[in-house]
Formats: sequence, C-alpha cells, structure tokens
Amino acid sequence: MASTESTTSVVKDTSQDLAGLEAGLDALETVQTSRTPLRKTLVQKVLPPVTAVLLVLVVWQILVWAKVTDSYKLPSPSAVWDEVQDAWLQGTLLDYIWTSVSRGLLGFLLALVIGTPLGLIVARIRFVRAAIGPILSGLQSLPSVAWVPPAVIWLGLNDQMMYAVILLGAVPSIANGLVAGVDQVPPLFLRAGRTLGATGLRHTWHIVMPAALPGYLAGLKQGWAFSWRSLMAAEIIAQSPDLGMGLGQLLEAGRTNSSMSQVFLAILLILVVGIAIDLLIFSPLERRVLRSRGLLVKS
Repeated sequence: MASTESTTSVVKDTSQDLAGLEAGLDALETVQTSRTPLRKTLVQKVLPPVTAVLLVLVVWQILVWAKVTDSYKLPSPSAVWDEVQDAWLQGTLLDYIWTSVSRGLLGFLLALVIGTPLGLIVARIRFVRAAIGPILSGLQSLPSVAWVPPAVIWLGLNDQMMYAVILLGAVPSIANGLVAGVDQVPPLFLRAGRTLGATGLRHTWHIVMPAALPGYLAGLKQGWAFSWRSLMAAEIIAQSPDLGMGLGQLLEAGRTNSSMSQVFLAILLILVVGIAIDLLIFSPLERRVLRSRGLLVKS
C-alpha cells in the first residue's frame, strides 16, 4: 500500500514538473504584443540616428572652418540648406523627389511581378536552375550603369529606357532572394503540405511562399536597393527635356554648373529617399515577419 502511494506521489510530482516545464516553454515561445512606451521608442529608435546626423553636421562644419579645401569644393551645411530653401520656394524640390520616386517604385513593382514567378520557376525546376541560375547571378553582379547605353540605343531617351534599366538591375536580385528562401525551406514542411493535400499552386502559395518569406523579403530589400541605384545611374547619364528633372538629373546639373551645394543637395535627397523607403516599407514588413515567427526579441 505504501509502495503504491509512493509511486503515485512520484508520478504526480513528475506530472507537475512536466507541466511546469511546458508552461515555461510556452512562455518563452509567446510573442509579446504589448506596445513599447513612446519614451523608450524615442530613446532607442530616434535618438541614435539623430545623434549620428548631428555628429556628421558638426564634423562637416569643423572641416569647413578648418578650410581643408576650397569653399567651392566643400560647401558649408548652411549653403546646402540655402539650396534646399531655394528649391522649396521655387516649388521644384518635391518635383525632383516625386519624379524619381514614382519611377523607382513603379519599376520596382514591375520587377516584383517578373522576379517572383521567375524565382519560383528557377527554384523548383532543376533544368531551369541549371540553365538560368548562373545567368541571374551574373546579371546581379553586373553594374547597373552598364545597361544604360544599350537601353538608350534600343529604346531612346524616354521613361521606357529608365524602366528597362531598373528591371535589369532588380529582377535578378528578387529572383535570387526567392531562390535562396526556397532552398532553406525544411523538406518536412513540403512533405507535410503534400500529405495534407496541398499540391500545385496551393502548395506554392500556402507552403512554399510562407516558409521562404524571410529569404524572399531579403531579396525584395536588395531588389529595391538595385532599383534605386539603377534609376540614379540612368538619370545621371540620360539627359533629355522629355525626361523631366529627377534626383539623378539634379546631381548631373550640379556637376555641369560646378555647384557643389547643388551636388550635395542631390546626394542628400537620394540618401533620404532610400532610407525613408526602407524605414517605412521594408523594416515594418521585416519586423512583422520576425514577430509572427517569434524571432523578434524585445529588450
């Protein structure tokens, strides 16, 4: 009788230990959904980049005061700010930005439509991967500026030429990112999907794409970077009144006019737009994917 009670007690204790261990694991796997306080967000997210920008401005102004080079080669921050104000008062600042941003986003969306199915085909069909895979890698390593001269000859000085350069720069990055994501999908997921009856397009949409999402998202970020760089290269080289005045044309106009303040203005706007697109679009998507998979750890 005593032996039975002892065995029951051991089983009960073991069950309690297992229940506690399971509860602990569940707590570790639970994604925290509470909102971060505004003050903490400002300190952790806003203060570091603002501090870095202020530090750059201070160093820049010190170099100007020290006269490390001629003033026409290194304008002061105030001179560049005056250039910003002039463009704003003339009503051209937003036109510069919108001309390039509209081209860049439309070209990126076209690259997304082409690169996604291309990446899936390359990833899932061995013969296609053997035939096209090395070409995609080669195209990805080719500088975007190399496509501008043939695009001008083939299509002329128009927006179609701009989009062609963007596609040739961005599609390989998006396709290769998706291929890398598909390659990292555990085979168990694919077998489980087929066992549950997911085949064909349903298998691709419900199993392959969600599992390959981290690699695909990395390819999208790189694709946007290549789209933006390709567009700037095309705008700098291709000059025509019919093309309007984008940020690349503004940069080239500053060089032609020997106006370093205008050159710095164009460079800063190009950087600001690139960073803004990443912060407003890709960073939230990345956080959402990581949070949904329990990989986003809040300190």
